[in-house]
Amino acid sequence: MMNFYSYFRDGGYMMSNWQAPWGPFFWFPGLVIGLLVWSLIWKGMALWKAAKKNDRNWFIALLVVNTMGILDILYIYVFSKKMRKD
Repeated sequence: MMNFYSYFRDGGYMMSNWQAPWGPFFWFPGLVIGLLVWSLIWKGMALWKAAKKNDRNWFIALLVVNTMGILDILYIYVFSKKMRKD
């Protein structure tokens, strides 16, 4: 009897592990977990800063859009400082 994982692993779905959307997680779990932690740290700091400054629109944008921390870093170091000077 073929289980769920071996069906996809053995090509029953006509797709290799590298083409499957979950393939990189099986091969590089440390990378995926590291990116998740990286993103959560930056997102948490950016959301905290947006909430303290009462930037509702930025808070919603940061909450919804996931850019692996890029938008969060830009908000913390670029956009929030520009708003403070005004």
